[in-house]
Amino acid sequence: MTNISGTQSAAKLQKTLGLWHIIIIGLAYIQPMTLFDTFGLVSEESHYHVPTSYIIALIAILFTSISYGHMIRRYPSSGSAYTYAQKSIHSNVGFMVGWSSLLDYLLSPMVNIILAVIYLEALFPDINHWVWVIGLTVFMTAVNLRGAKFVANFNSLIVLIQLAVVGYFTWMVYSLLAGGVNADGTLVNAKYQLWSLEPFWNEMTQVGALITGATLLCFSFTGFDSLSSLAEETKDTEKTLPRAIFLTALIAGVIFIISTYFMQIYFPNDPKTYFADVAATQPDILQAVGGVAFKTVVLYFAIVTVMASGISAHAGVSRLMYVMGRDGVINKKIFGHISPKSFTPSYNILIVGVVALTAGFMDLDIVISMISFGALTAFTFVNLSVISRYALRDGRTKNIKDIFSFVVIPLLGFISIFAMWLEIEETALKFGLWWAMFGILYLGYKTKGFKHPAPQHNEFDDSHR
Repeated sequence: MTNISGTQSAAKLQKTLGLWHIIIIGLAYIQPMTLFDTFGLVSEESHYHVPTSYIIALIAILFTSISYGHMIRRYPSSGSAYTYAQKSIHSNVGFMVGWSSLLDYLLSPMVNIILAVIYLEALFPDINHWVWVIGLTVFMTAVNLRGAKFVANFNSLIVLIQLAVVGYFTWMVYSLLAGGVNADGTLVNAKYQLWSLEPFWNEMTQVGALITGATLLCFSFTGFDSLSSLAEETKDTEKTLPRAIFLTALIAGVIFIISTYFMQIYFPNDPKTYFADVAATQPDILQAVGGVAFKTVVLYFAIVTVMASGISAHAGVSRLMYVMGRDGVINKKIFGHISPKSFTPSYNILIVGVVALTAGFMDLDIVISMISFGALTAFTFVNLSVISRYALRDGRTKNIKDIFSFVVIPLLGFISIFAMWLEIEETALKFGLWWAMFGILYLGYKTKGFKHPAPQHNEFDDSHR
C-alpha cells in the first residue's frame, strides 16, 4: 500500500458539515431550476412524457443512493465510487471507475458556466461570451478556495429562492391550465388535459424513449452522488451522509416530477414548435408562462443558481482528484495537496477552474451527453461494490434482511442503471469509450503493464464489519 507520510502536506480536510449543509450543497449542485433547461431535450427524446422519464430516473437513483449509503458506512472517504470499487472489487477497477467519474465531475462545472452564459447572452447579447466565461470561472474558483462550509453557507439562500421560484412557476402553469389555456392556445381537444394521467403514459408511449429521456436526466441528479466526496468533511459521516444523499435525491425527484407534469400538459407537442433551441429552453419557457418581465427577473437569478451548482460541482471534483492524488494514481504532490490555511485541495480547485474555461468552446447538449457516461459508470459500480463487499467478501447473506439489503437492493439498482446504458446516446458512448481507452493506457503505464495493482492509500481496515 502506498504511504503518503512525508510526501504531502500535514493538513487534512476538516469535519465541519452537518445534515442540512450536505442537503443544501446537494440541492445546489442538482439545481432544481435545471428542469427548465432539460425540458425540451427530454420531451423530444421521451416523446412528450418528461415526468415519466423523471420517475424512471428517480427510481434508479434511489436504489443507487441506498448503495451509496452502505459504502459510505464502510468507507467514509472523499473518493466516492472510486474508493468503493477500489476497496471492494479491485484497485484497477477502482481507478477506471474514478477515471470515468472524472469525465462526469470535471464537466459538471463547465455545464453551469455554459448555462450562465446562455442566460447572460439572452440579457446582454452584445457582450462577447468570453467575458462571462472568464469572469464566472474566476468567481466559482475563488468561492471554493474558501472551504466547503463557506460553499454550503453561500448556497443556502440560493437554494431556498430556487425552490420558491419553481413553486411559483408551477402554480402559474397550473393556473393557466385551470383556466383552460396551454401553449397552443386552449385545452379544448388538446393532447393532454389537466389531471389526466396521459403525460405519464398513453397508447403512444415507448419504453425505450422513456429510458432514453431518463439517461439524459442522470445529469439532473448528478449532485446526489457527488455528496459522497464530502465524507471527510462531514460530522458523524456514517449516519449523516447516507441520510443526506437519499433525502437530496428524493426531494429533487419529487420537485421535478410535479413541476414537469404540469409543464408537459402546457407544452404537449413537439418542443421545436415552442422553443427556438430545445437544448436551451429556460428563457422561452419563462417568457411563455410568465411574460418578458418574469423571464428577465428569473434569468438574472438563474445566473446565480447555476453558479451555486457550479460551485458545488467544483467542490466535488476537487475532492475526488485529491483522493486519487493521495493514493498516488495521479501526481501526489499536486493532486494530493491540502492547503494548510483553507484546508481545501487548493491546487485541484485551480486546475478545475482552468478546465472550466473550455466552456467557451463547448455546446450544452454534447457536454450533458458526455456527463451521462461518467455518471452511469459510477452508479453501476457503486451497486456492484455493495454486492462484492458485503455479500461476496463479507458473506452477509445468512438472513433475509442482509440478502435484501446487500443483494436485492443493489441488484435492482444495477438493473435500472443497466437499462439506461442500453439507451445511452451514441455521442455519450463514443466520447466515453475514448476517455476510458486513454485511462486504460495510463493505467497500463502506471502498473508497469498491469503487473502490479494500482496504488492505493491504506486508510481502511478491510477486516472491519
